[in-house]
Amino acid sequence: MIAVLIVDDDFMVARIHSGFVAQMPGFEVVGVARTGAQALEQALRLQPDLVLLDIHLPDIYGLDLLGQLRTAVPDLDVLVISAAREADTVRRALRGGIVHYLMKPFTAQDLHQRLEHYRSTYRSLGSSDTAEQSDVDAVFSMAGSDKPLPKGCGAETMERVQATLRLAEADFSALEVGELLGLSRVSARRYLEYLHETGAVQVDLRYGGGRPERRYRWIPTRRTGL
Repeated sequence: MIAVLIVDDDFMVARIHSGFVAQMPGFEVVGVARTGAQALEQALRLQPDLVLLDIHLPDIYGLDLLGQLRTAVPDLDVLVISAAREADTVRRALRGGIVHYLMKPFTAQDLHQRLEHYRSTYRSLGSSDTAEQSDVDAVFSMAGSDKPLPKGCGAETMERVQATLRLAEADFSALEVGELLGLSRVSARRYLEYLHETGAVQVDLRYGGGRPERRYRWIPTRRTGL
């Protein structure tokens, strides 16, 4: 069983999240915390595998708590659940090493899809002494693609580009992705075109006064729902 600690200051919201997790075979809610202090205490005592972490807590900013939780339980995984949609918040969460960022409001199916992805990729990778390339590709959402990364592109940056597109409810230009992730427009477009070629994103053309702008949007898959 995958032990889950839910951290949310709203009692009813935490209860709803607990119900969603309880519907998911193989997952068990072992605790609920409403403050950062409670979360740290319960993490140390319960040693959960996964924390569903809200960002807005009464005593600490959730992303500041993220580092403290990792110090207390080094092998802990964190899935952020928040209404925060600011790009800086999402970017900071990604740099903190979260396994996913789910925006409120969401359905039980939305959460179940993320939990299943976590179980089938991160957890399966952690249960082995060695990893195959296919295992790593699954974590970085590249399973099923035999196409090598373009020259000069790295897997870590590719994951950041994919995560940015997956978590957004809009399309992006290469320039916008580059500004979000600290990449040049040319570099960002190289990653985006690769994802388009492998069928992970769709491209739409936006026409203005001059050359049409290429806009990139993530395509959800039936396998992961992400």
